[in-house]
Amino acid sequence: MSPPIASPGWSRWLVPPAALSVHLSIGQAYAWSVFKPPLESALGLSGTQSALPFQLGIVMLGLSAAFGGTLVERNGPRWAMTVALVCFSSGFLLASLGAATEQYWLIVFGYGFVGGIGLGIGYISPVSTLIKWFPDRPGMATGIAIMGFGGGALIASPWSAQMLESFGSDSSGIALAFLVHGLSYAVFMSLGVLLVRVPRSAEPAAGGASGPSSLSGVQVSARSAVRTPQFWCLWVILCMNVTAGIGILEKAAPMIKDFFADSSTPVSVSAAAGFVALLSAANMAGRIGWSSTSDLIGRKNIYRVYLGVGALMYASIAWFGDSSKPLFILCALVILSFYGGGFATIPAYLKDLFGTYQVGAIHGRLLTAWSTAGVLGPLIVNWIADRQEEAGKHGSALYGLSFYIMIGLLAVGFVANELVRPVDPRHHIPAPKEAADVQREPSV
Repeated sequence: MSPPIASPGWSRWLVPPAALSVHLSIGQAYAWSVFKPPLESALGLSGTQSALPFQLGIVMLGLSAAFGGTLVERNGPRWAMTVALVCFSSGFLLASLGAATEQYWLIVFGYGFVGGIGLGIGYISPVSTLIKWFPDRPGMATGIAIMGFGGGALIASPWSAQMLESFGSDSSGIALAFLVHGLSYAVFMSLGVLLVRVPRSAEPAAGGASGPSSLSGVQVSARSAVRTPQFWCLWVILCMNVTAGIGILEKAAPMIKDFFADSSTPVSVSAAAGFVALLSAANMAGRIGWSSTSDLIGRKNIYRVYLGVGALMYASIAWFGDSSKPLFILCALVILSFYGGGFATIPAYLKDLFGTYQVGAIHGRLLTAWSTAGVLGPLIVNWIADRQEEAGKHGSALYGLSFYIMIGLLAVGFVANELVRPVDPRHHIPAPKEAADVQREPSV
């Protein structure tokens, strides 16, 4: 499939909606928890078992983005979006068959493995194209798309819940809900496949409707990028920032209930659910707000804010404990906005350091940091809370040590950010060699 090249006069502002149609769809992954109770009830699963499809999906997201990034760069965004559409929708259809036949392994394989490949390829599919269309505002452009991933759950969560209420929460109802999800997301994602275009690289960057020249300035291949200290500094930065955010996100509802259980104003179940919704909104707003701000103050400075102020927010929660509920909520919202902002800003940071040549492939390799953080963050918070509870502690004391660990991790990320320097010229690619290098690059 040849990359679709924009015709003269084609508006670059049509690319963000194409990216959003894919990211809003695959962002459904954050709403997996809606299916957990019905699955546990219908198939007799434990909480750990019902989390397997989501966990495998996140692992496959990082792996497929890392190993498929070069193919995405070579074949273009339409090919990548098509692969994402087929895998993500097929994952739901396989899960539907698994629910209908009560074969749970098929749900794990379909939603987690096959659908997870769609998550990874779909996540990186528009990034390189957006940066090439918006070289003047790369943070804003990638923020718009990646905001969709954060906002997908806001749409999917009530939609899925209503579907389960209508179809029933037994295995037949779950199967029908999975089937409708697969077909609906196939239609919605096809809009992005049809709409996306790559810029005409020969045309000058006018900041308007025509496409910019995408290969000016420093250019580094994906193979060379992973051999630079700059790549690994960014890997550490992303991993630490995501670990700090996902530690709260994964356990948000029980955490706020536990935290104020010993106070005079305990948190109800419905209020805890509202807290989760607020965190999702902060996550989504941070993706467009902070990444756009990075276009004004620079990538290094915005990560100083994410990591430095994020550590202060965790310190405030740890120091003040359960004495102030508004302070706890405010700090958590700021941390989650930094979590989303970190995701949305990293592609622009990569573009600043390595150029646009294979920024999608480099971004894919960097997302292994997300897979690592997705295991690390929840493990820290849950394991420590369990040990503290066994030791007879309760309330805010269950989480104090976790918060201090998060402060330490954010400090590590802050130091890594300070170590970022321009890439050594020996890693740069002279423009005439780029086409030949594309052919030599292995499909990893």
